[in-house]
Amino acid sequence: MLHARTVLVFILFLLLFLLSCEKELPRYYDFQGYEFASVDPEGGTWKPILIENGAAISIPAPESTTSVPYLQEVEQLKDEMARMSESDVKAVTYWTQNPIIRWNEIALELIAKYNLIPGPNADGSYTLPNPANPNGPPVFPFSHPPYAVRALAYLSVAQYDGLISAWHHKFANYRPAPYIQDKSIQPLYADNVIPSYPSDGAVVATVSRRILTQMFPLEADYLEEREAEHLRCLLLSGANVQSDVDAGRVIGDVISSIALARAATDGMKDAQAPKPVSDSLAAAALDRFGWQWINQEVPQRPVGLTPLFGRVKMWSVDKVEDTRPAPPPAIGSPAYEADVAVLRDYAQNMTQERRRIANFWQDGLGTYTPPGHWNEFAKEFIVKYRLNPLRSARTFAYLNMAMMDGGISCWDTKYYYHYPRPIQTDRTLATIAGTPNFPSYTSGHSVFSAAGAEVLAYVFPEEAGVVRGWAEEAAISRVYGGIHWTFDATVGTEQGIDVARYTIDTARKDGAD
Repeated sequence: MLHARTVLVFILFLLLFLLSCEKELPRYYDFQGYEFASVDPEGGTWKPILIENGAAISIPAPESTTSVPYLQEVEQLKDEMARMSESDVKAVTYWTQNPIIRWNEIALELIAKYNLIPGPNADGSYTLPNPANPNGPPVFPFSHPPYAVRALAYLSVAQYDGLISAWHHKFANYRPAPYIQDKSIQPLYADNVIPSYPSDGAVVATVSRRILTQMFPLEADYLEEREAEHLRCLLLSGANVQSDVDAGRVIGDVISSIALARAATDGMKDAQAPKPVSDSLAAAALDRFGWQWINQEVPQRPVGLTPLFGRVKMWSVDKVEDTRPAPPPAIGSPAYEADVAVLRDYAQNMTQERRRIANFWQDGLGTYTPPGHWNEFAKEFIVKYRLNPLRSARTFAYLNMAMMDGGISCWDTKYYYHYPRPIQTDRTLATIAGTPNFPSYTSGHSVFSAAGAEVLAYVFPEEAGVVRGWAEEAAISRVYGGIHWTFDATVGTEQGIDVARYTIDTARKDGAD
């Protein structure tokens, strides 16, 4: 009987995976280097997130462009470019002038790859992924939405701070790119007249490899290969000499160490609490409100997903309780019964359009999760509005900070109220997607999406109406799917907007506007 149940769970996981794959996985953007809408020569004065200012990370002064060491570097560069193969040209074209986009694609790729729920052992027990034993079984990590948004936040914040430092040194030293110094060099990048020392691409490559290796340790070799390819392409493009790259790597190492030190103490290692802690949260809600969420899976996992994620350190909010919404309707109350009627109506009148919306926004197993979905939108706008790497990193940093803070606020709310999902309190209600392993109120999709939409509306005001409409659709999709109450979605949307205001407040003071 136990074996049969295990097989059933595996089949359900497979069906969920196939359903989630109906929507897009991370895409490779096939675009050439473009002329930046702005160069932002004052970008080195912007206020970073993790360090005091752009000058906080020091690098050696560059050699003069007339010095013998520099001229030797240029000759070495020309020799390398003269021996370029077709595959080299293709690689340089891939990395373009905006490596922020490429490393974000790699991050979403890894999130999707590791977004698979660890299944039960043969005896019905569960073993959690363990960073001390990433090979498992099960392998580490399980990149569920809280894990994914945290990885994206640390990646993009470190990239942003590293590039503020790079911009500071670029415009303080102002060493032009090799192809400007030597007209015989034919650059493979568009001429955006950004000083070459230190290499911003090298900062991004080093930061990204180090942060993502920490988050996805089994991918260390793959990430080293991508970093090496990226660094080589910086030279082959004609935009940097080796000393530019070396200086950029120094900045990348320093800022990624600072970011990883924060990550080590932010509380995430305790988020997946043991059963006694998880049970105590449920018991507290039962005493306080008269209800508790109970997992409806078969076999039932003993602990909900990351019960203590709500206690992880936030980026822009001092106290998570300040963003906790009012309680949901009491079970059996008129407001509750009215919502039951709404969900029954949706279930009985499931249209093709509602099913499409539910599936499009599912972002379930094997995908880049809801936060990844909003990173995908950000990439489209970055290319559309031709942002330079510094402004691209800023966009991703505030986007992912807001969504991580939103997720922390949402998980605090989920496990404080411990509200049951619809199929727990009314067995006549059905779902058209898998039921997540955590309480219902508020909706994570709604919070992530509203927070992401507000940041994108701030950065790209021309798109405000579009992104807010998407956030509303993402929220209602969970109701169409039978996974959430309507108040999970509406209050979750308000919660995401509220949390995003803290992040946008920070952004407005950084000097970039």
